[in-house]
Parts: sequence; C-alpha cells; structure tokens
Amino acid sequence: MQAISGPTAPVPKDPQPSVDRIDELARRIISGDILLPKFQRSFVWERKQILTLLDSVARGYPIGSVLLWQSRQELRSESSIADLDIELPRPDYPVNYLLDGQQRLSAICGAMFWNGDNPKSRWNIVYDLRAQTFLHQDTLDDLPPTQIRVNKISDPASFFKHVAFLDSLASSDKGELQARAEVLFNRFKDYKIATVTLGDMSIQDVAPIFERINSTGTPLTIVDLMRAATWSPEFDLIDSIEGILEELEEKGFGNVDKKVLLRNLSAAVGGGFSADSIDQLRNYTAEELKSSIDDVHASYKRMVDFLTTQIRIPSAQVIPYANQLTVLGEVFRRFPVPNAEQYNSIAQWFWKTSVSGYFGGWNTGMMADDLKAIKEFASGNTGIINLVVSKPSSDLWKTRQFRLNNAHAKLLAIVLAHHAPIDIINGQRIDISKALSWTNSKEYHHFFPQAFLKKKGISGASVNSLANIILLTSASNKYISDRAPSDYLQDVQRASGVNLSEWLKSNLISDEAYNAALNDDFDLFLEIRSKDIHREVLDKTDWK
Repeated sequence: MQAISGPTAPVPKDPQPSVDRIDELARRIISGDILLPKFQRSFVWERKQILTLLDSVARGYPIGSVLLWQSRQELRSESSIADLDIELPRPDYPVNYLLDGQQRLSAICGAMFWNGDNPKSRWNIVYDLRAQTFLHQDTLDDLPPTQIRVNKISDPASFFKHVAFLDSLASSDKGELQARAEVLFNRFKDYKIATVTLGDMSIQDVAPIFERINSTGTPLTIVDLMRAATWSPEFDLIDSIEGILEELEEKGFGNVDKKVLLRNLSAAVGGGFSADSIDQLRNYTAEELKSSIDDVHASYKRMVDFLTTQIRIPSAQVIPYANQLTVLGEVFRRFPVPNAEQYNSIAQWFWKTSVSGYFGGWNTGMMADDLKAIKEFASGNTGIINLVVSKPSSDLWKTRQFRLNNAHAKLLAIVLAHHAPIDIINGQRIDISKALSWTNSKEYHHFFPQAFLKKKGISGASVNSLANIILLTSASNKYISDRAPSDYLQDVQRASGVNLSEWLKSNLISDEAYNAALNDDFDLFLEIRSKDIHREVLDKTDWK
C-alpha cells in the first residue's frame, strides 16, 4: 500500500495513554476486541516466568506497560491464545493490535480463563493460601480448600463458593485464609496497567516504533510486522527467512539481518527495496511469495560464494554495510552466472561502496537508482554497475577511529587479511579467521603504542585512528607495552632479519612509514600509512 502524503494526508492521532484493569484487557483479547498479530509463533514463556508474573500482580508489583495499535491495516492474527479460542475479529475497522505485552497478557489470559482438560497444562495453576505462592497442579480433581485455581478468579461465584469451604476447616487461621483469598481476588480484579494506543498510521510510520520496543527482551521489527501481514498456513515469512539463514550459517552468514532479506524478497516479487515496496508484499499469494523466497535463497548462496572466495570475507559480521548484501543478493538473482569480467565489476562495486561510505545514507531515491543500475547491468546494457559516488580522500584513514561497528574498520580488516599479516614481534601468521570473527578487538592493536602517545599528549582520536592499527597478538602487544617505536622496532629488526620488509608490508606498512616510525614521527607515519592503505583499496576499484 502506497504511503499517503501531501496536504490531503490524514494526520495520525497522538498516542493515547490510559490506565486499564488487567482482567479487562484479557477479556478484550478473548472477545476479539484486541487482536494478537502473528509476530510470534507461539507462547514462549517458561512455567516459572508465568508464576513470577502472577506473583507480581498478586503483590501489586509493576509488570510494564502495554502498547496497542489502532489501525485499518489488515494483519493476520491469532485464533487462539493460551489454549483458548479467540472470537473472530469484527468485520469493521479499525481494530486494536497488541504490539507489546503479548507474552504477559497471554499469561494472564491463560491463567485466569483456562478451561482445558489436560491436567499437565501449564495453565493448571493454583494459589496456595497458606504458603501465599502460585504453583502448578497436575490433577483436575477437587483441591483442598487452602488451594484455589487461578481460573476461578474470572468467575466470582465459583471463586467465593470455594472460599466458603474454608469455614469447614478446623484450624484457627481460617479467617486469615479467607482474608487472603479476598485480597487475591481484589488484586486481580483491580490491578491496573498502563496502556498506550497508537493512532491509525501507515506501516512505514509504525515500523520504527516496532524496532524500538524491547520491554520484554524481544524487539519487534518490520519483519515481524510483515509476517503478520503475509501469514497463511502455506507461507510463514520468518520461517522462510530463517530457513535460508540456517543453511548460510555453515559459511558464517547465518546472522544476516532479516530486514536485509526482506528487501530482497520485495525486489524478487517485482517491487523494490523501500518500505513502500515491502508493504506491497501483503498483496501477493502464498505461492508467489514461496516462489520468490526460493529465488532469494538461491541468489544468497551464490552471493556468499562470491564474498567468501572473491572478496575473502569469512562472515556477515565483517561486511561493512548490511545493505550491501541487499544489492548483491539482487545482482546474483538477476545474474546467476557472471563471467570473469562481470565478476570483476561486481567486486569493484563492493570496494567502491565500502570505501566511499555509500550505504551510510542509503535512502529511497538511492534504492531506486541502484535497482535500475542492477537491471541495466543484468541486461548487458552496461559492463559495470553504475554508481554515482565521488572518490574519497585518503584522510579518512586518519580521521576515522577503530570501532567494531565502524564500516571502515571492517574494510581495513578485510584488506589486511588479503595480505596474510604476520605478527611483527614473533613472525607468526595472524589467525585471520579469528581476527575476522569480529566479536572482539583482541587482534587489533596500535602500531604507535597508546600509552606512549598518551604520554606525548596526543589526542585519543588520533591515537585510535585506523592508520595506527595493525594486526598483532595480545601477547606481542603486551611485550611492546608503552615503548617508543624507535625502541621496540629494534627488536623487530633483529627478529625479522632479511624478512623485515615482508613482515611490515603484510600489515600495510611501507618502508617510508617504517622510517617515520623509527623517528617516532607519529604525524608523518599517519600521513604515509593512510595513503598506503588508501592506495591498496583503490587498486581494487576502477578508480586510479
């Protein structure tokens, strides 16, 4: 569905806060007034989590807020919750979709309204009045008066009929037990929870809100939203995407962002990469979606082969920009078997987009341009993937700092890996697979030691610049400690002998940069090495 824009577009209502009784929210779910989109496959809480939630309500502890979306968008919703059938949605719209709080309200619904016949059910829960604790039962037989099934709370007559049995007890605390039962009943009937209802808005507007929800530890994304929009018994979007990722896991690409694959599915059915195009997925049949996801699956296998063999990237974690995978996936979907020249063009595209930071601001217009360029490339009208981007300056290697989430830091790591770097202290080859696992920075250290530069009053930004980073084992880094390069490089000379130049160049340190370091000239070293790194990257493009 195309997003409405311009002066005639309806203005979304501001979020409406309210305070609602928790049992009323549960009843609204069962009656179909609040719908549960198919964001999750099923209820995933463990039994202990359910009991903890009920205990929090009984004690009056806060359990978080609930987020509803009042919308005219039609999403697939659950037909049952916690072993309970849910009434069909009203034929009129808008409806209220539960965005955040599904697990909590599912637990409340299951515990308060369970009417099943399985004694082993997770919803067969009782409250022990003497121990003042919730526990699971494994029988449907009548219970002693001191234990009350939680599902009786939804039926006052049944609940207080059970409480009346307490009069038959011969104990002196029966009055106290009756008082505890009444407190329990009133607590669940009067317990209030903060509810925020979002007004009717487009998927494009609500998606960023989805991606920021994390009150239960499981953030929702636009992928979850589109799963609910496209779900059918024949097609489950998340199952399909996860099936692809499971196979790619063997090659280190199992953690690709699902949203990246969603863009590829949108393009494969004939749309584009944008959120508007993604929203159109709801208009396709399960058969069309299944066929297109199969195409995406095949293209991703070809793309991963290309990245691991041609670019020599061992995992998705070290890809500079996630959306590079979107474009590459579409390239290999449209162009299954490139020839050598075309492979070279694709590789040049990768290096150019990486060093230029092209994907750092990938907007809707750029998405459309890139899709057009892919089509032209695949049709043979051009020998390259057209890319309108300026060649960057080598200064970026001086100004960008080493951070694990920095695209240019990842690019530096890839380039270093191409040279099979050697530890300049002990002469051993660096374990590239470990260095490029990108889970920590233990293999990446400063050529000019951090402590040495700090004593010289050099700013932290310069100290941590990419041009000052090499691959080095932790043991060797500790050996260097805070020594001046003019000092520790004497050890490097003795250890390397005639191999000195080879050891240095494996870390992209030229003779000129080395001589600057021998003079402890940090500024000159950064200037020279920045140009050396930049030259190495540009050599992999069609830039000169």
